[in-house]
Amino acid sequence: MVEQAAEQSEQELEEFVRRALESYYRDGPPWDTGITPPELVETVAELPAGRALELGCGTGTNAVYLAGNGWEVVGVDLIESAVRQARAKADEAGVAARLLHGDVTRLDELAVGDGFSLVFDLSCFCGIPPHRRDAYAAGVTRAAAPGARLLMFGYGMEAFNDGIFGMTADELRSRFPGWDLTDITPGTNPFPTYWFTLRRR
Repeated sequence: MVEQAAEQSEQELEEFVRRALESYYRDGPPWDTGITPPELVETVAELPAGRALELGCGTGTNAVYLAGNGWEVVGVDLIESAVRQARAKADEAGVAARLLHGDVTRLDELAVGDGFSLVFDLSCFCGIPPHRRDAYAAGVTRAAAPGARLLMFGYGMEAFNDGIFGMTADELRSRFPGWDLTDITPGTNPFPTYWFTLRRR
């Protein structure tokens, strides 16, 4: 699948990613553990509850966690079936979260709003085609409040070896010029993964 992706045009690559994600959600994505990662739990413990934006919210585990801890939550995911599951999960938990079906690189079209003090991304950015990543960063920057924290988990480039998917600290510094990269913590996976923390100036 990775080799196929390397040969796609930009538009074809976007569609390739969409189809791959839809396939994963039909079968049950391996990353959908139903458990909020401790890195997010620790971050929430450090911050006063405010507005949180989750990019690539999937079936809503973390959006529900945030809403249950007093945050006003907006979650966005490209896959409609995932968003339906997220809404059902929020309803079952009895929490309010605005869960939107849409493209995280086109946030303005979704009218997500602004003033978010926390942005959370669990392996979403690293799977976005490179030609859409600047739009992602620009949208996040417009949505984030000054001083906002962006907590992002992603795969290193070595995990895929295709020159398309994965991410690096240098890329984040380049694509998020209005932010400071304040922490890089290696993940515990058997392949290269990282937790990145950025703060908007």
